[in-house]
Amino acid sequence: MNYNQILKKGANLLKKNKIKNPNLDVELILSKAINRKREEILLNTNNKLKNREIKKFKHFLLRRYQKEPIAYILGYKHFWKHKFFTNRSVLIPRPDTELVIEETLKYLPYDKSKKILDVGTGSGCIVLSLVKERPKSRATAIDISTKAINVAKTNAKLHQLENKINFINIDIDKYKSYNYDLIISNPPYINSIEFNRLDDDIKFHEPKLALSGGFDGFRDLKKIIIKSNKLLKINGKLILEIGDKQKNQCVRILNENKFFINQISKDLSGKERCIISTRLQ
Repeated sequence: MNYNQILKKGANLLKKNKIKNPNLDVELILSKAINRKREEILLNTNNKLKNREIKKFKHFLLRRYQKEPIAYILGYKHFWKHKFFTNRSVLIPRPDTELVIEETLKYLPYDKSKKILDVGTGSGCIVLSLVKERPKSRATAIDISTKAINVAKTNAKLHQLENKINFINIDIDKYKSYNYDLIISNPPYINSIEFNRLDDDIKFHEPKLALSGGFDGFRDLKKIIIKSNKLLKINGKLILEIGDKQKNQCVRILNENKFFINQISKDLSGKERCIISTRLQ
């Protein structure tokens, strides 16, 4: 069997199970199975496959057929300007979250050392991307999940930043280090109803702990806002990723906790996704 034949068979199988982007997915799966670049495969479609390569391809294809996200099968996801190791212990980095990086960089001068806290770091993609851009900054990243912290530490090593970021397995409720210039978080913010409506790829494969924000979606957001009032310096910034219908409630909770709203930014779909606020007192 050659590349062209196996790609067609694979794409047809994925289409039967209503998998999005079946052609791209099979190309990426074949690329992983035979350890060749996707571009190389597309330029050599008549190349023959060895039996062990076909076996590997079928194994990865079955996982995708069962709706496992392609990022977990490949073991990585591109985010911002870099590649991050991912597995089922962490949320897959998403393009919308790059908005958090864009907005945060505005408050981190290149030539100054700022103290950053990343709450619910997951894969570490946000904090690692920021420290890459602002090498003088010092960062701490916390997560309630031990497995997530291990993934974040792996990514820090991959990007040679293990000595620049302190990773701690702890819930923000128990965290007691103060005087941060900036706190960032992409917390779980999906409510119970929305969670049940998620695509199978997300609902059955990505960690619920990193997605579900409780009955109303505000369990973690509220906790982070209240705690950030203690952890931030006066005039320190809190930058949050939020759900597209959470702006008004978030603004109310922030105001109640003595935060000034600087800006609410929209994502690639035009949804209000990132809220920037300042601790006033």
